[in-house]
Amino acid sequence: MFFFVMNRRKFIRTLSLLSAGTIAMPFLRLSAQEQIDFYFTRLSYESGDWEVDERMPANVLNSLIEYTSLRVDIKERIVPLSDPQMLSAPFCYLAGHRLVQFNAEEKQNFQRYIENGGFVFVDDCNHDIDGMFARSFERQMSHIFGEHALQKIPNDHPIYSSFFNFDGPPRTSIELNGWGDDLVHNYLKAIEIDGRIAVLYSNKDLGCEWDYDFRNKRWLRVDNTRFAVNIVMYAMNS
Repeated sequence: MFFFVMNRRKFIRTLSLLSAGTIAMPFLRLSAQEQIDFYFTRLSYESGDWEVDERMPANVLNSLIEYTSLRVDIKERIVPLSDPQMLSAPFCYLAGHRLVQFNAEEKQNFQRYIENGGFVFVDDCNHDIDGMFARSFERQMSHIFGEHALQKIPNDHPIYSSFFNFDGPPRTSIELNGWGDDLVHNYLKAIEIDGRIAVLYSNKDLGCEWDYDFRNKRWLRVDNTRFAVNIVMYAMNS
């Protein structure tokens, strides 16, 4: 598994170096990076409130350490979408409540990253299919990748069995308690490139569901971050 993962990360890094020209020094230290299989990159963007669910990354990283053999960087990295550094990330997270309207640099990097093998998990913190984040993000995807690029994925998609087994996206407490459009969204959407998910899109507010101190996980009957592990393992191995 590590051989495949590291090759994919080297592939993305090579593309970023060739296309962007300059990358900050921490991303060039390949000898240090060789000791890490995964790091969590949050994308900031100019138009919206990207700084949401602040405890979620640490919780997800803890679960990756607990359940998998990935060598994980325990610190979240925050990188502007407009910065070519993001092109070298093995996995990116983008979320918010408000307007998503990429500027020219953000649009260029998002498209280049996706078309060259990257993976972005996008989460609508409004849990509202008619909310501002949902409508504006989906409009951005239509402009970049085409009107019908973003599609529902079937509930037997490999992402639901990439580590733990699910029969579709798990319900969240946000859905069960009523929030946003007060609906249970029993699907996820995605943009696929060459048969693999490149953009995974959720209206379920999964980030808020996982936004708690990982030490409180012991009070849960079932660890609700298990699906986050599936998302990461699919991204790293597809």
